[in-house]
Amino acid sequence: MSDNVTLTLTENQAALILETTEEGEITVNIHAGSEDLTLAAALCEAIAERLVSDEQFQQELMDSVGGEEEE
Repeated sequence: MSDNVTLTLTENQAALILETTEEGEITVNIHAGSEDLTLAAALCEAIAERLVSDEQFQQELMDSVGGEEEE
């Protein structure tokens, strides 16, 4: 996968961007095609909130990917 990607979102799109550090920390960012809170952006926000605050959800995700980071 490319290190630098340019993504253009339409007004009804939003993207959840996940980044991992070498230490295994994960950061979550949301980018939206509109400054208005669209359904797509609201869903991204809800997923992001759950990713950072729900340890059981985090463990379920790690279990589903085998607990290993992609290079």
